[in-house]
Amino acid sequence: MNKVGIITLNGYFNYGNRLQNYALQETIKSFGFEVETIINNTKSLSTDKKNKIELIKDKGVTGLIKIGFTKVENYLYNNRLRQERTQLFKSFSSMYISETDYSISEANIPNDILDNYAYFVTGSDQVWNPNYRKGSSIEFLTFSPPERRIAYAPSFGISKIPAEFVNSYRQWLSEMAHLSVREEAGANIIKELTGRDAPVVLDPTMMLTKEKWLSISKESKHKPENKYLLTYFLGDIPKERLKKLSSIAEKNELEIVHLAQIKDRKHYLSGPSEFIDYINSASVFCTDSFHGAVFSILVDTPFIVFNREGNSPSMNSRIETLLKTFKLESRKAEDIKSNNQIFQADYSHTVPILEKERKKALDYLENALNVK
Repeated sequence: MNKVGIITLNGYFNYGNRLQNYALQETIKSFGFEVETIINNTKSLSTDKKNKIELIKDKGVTGLIKIGFTKVENYLYNNRLRQERTQLFKSFSSMYISETDYSISEANIPNDILDNYAYFVTGSDQVWNPNYRKGSSIEFLTFSPPERRIAYAPSFGISKIPAEFVNSYRQWLSEMAHLSVREEAGANIIKELTGRDAPVVLDPTMMLTKEKWLSISKESKHKPENKYLLTYFLGDIPKERLKKLSSIAEKNELEIVHLAQIKDRKHYLSGPSEFIDYINSASVFCTDSFHGAVFSILVDTPFIVFNREGNSPSMNSRIETLLKTFKLESRKAEDIKSNNQIFQADYSHTVPILEKERKKALDYLENALNVK
């Protein structure tokens, strides 16, 4: 039995999610294992809420009049765009990620699952964020014997575990044979709950080389022919920030490309492969995304990191750890003081750091997977 099962978040809407899944798969395969991502059907909090369409149906004709038909039409149009984008992400997954044709949940664990895999790896991404999974045990691999449970660079996404989940998290983390995390805030949580020291390891996307990533990149037919400023913001973009971006673009004669803004339809409809190429070709990349910063470093693109609007400071912990590790704190928006600084990004010093961190991560996995 030479097979490893990955447990992660199986969403088809976030670039970082799809790319970290692929990267973890490829990294484990490099040890000679067959690797499969097990579809995790645990429901997130958001799926329990009524979506807008259901609410609109509930309101009936009178409700529609109050809401306004234009708003309803806009929502339906945007929903179609989201569905188109989802198909691009599913196509990427079908092409590059080996996923099971079955799914699991706490109430549905296949009887033969332990016969099919030598080890189970949970991570990376925010698999341990209780706000996403309601404290699900699946992401802690509790269906498997402890010695076959491996955590690779998971994130909690928060700085403190809610009281209702503390006891469960303490038990599940204590039982994990091999623990690692993606950022320092996660290591602090584990230390507080269990007394264990969990190493902070690279996000799997950083385990693959620039050449490997470019080999699966794809140029969008909508990519500008001229130079452009690229944005990818997962949070809202305040008016002041938009003004700043427009000023940078105007001063440097750059077109602005928004990857996460649905109003920028032609660029919004881009899959993970296009995401890589867009970053690789950008004159400058402005983002509040952890993986946005990661890929900028990997492909040597100047980037500016902004704090994510509407989130607690803990949500920015993973980016803080990344910038600190690679000595790139100067790429924070508040530290960019001149136009020259925007484009003068020197990553030469990151090469030995990346090599050292990759070795640390590979040694961790080699030990956890019992590679001889």
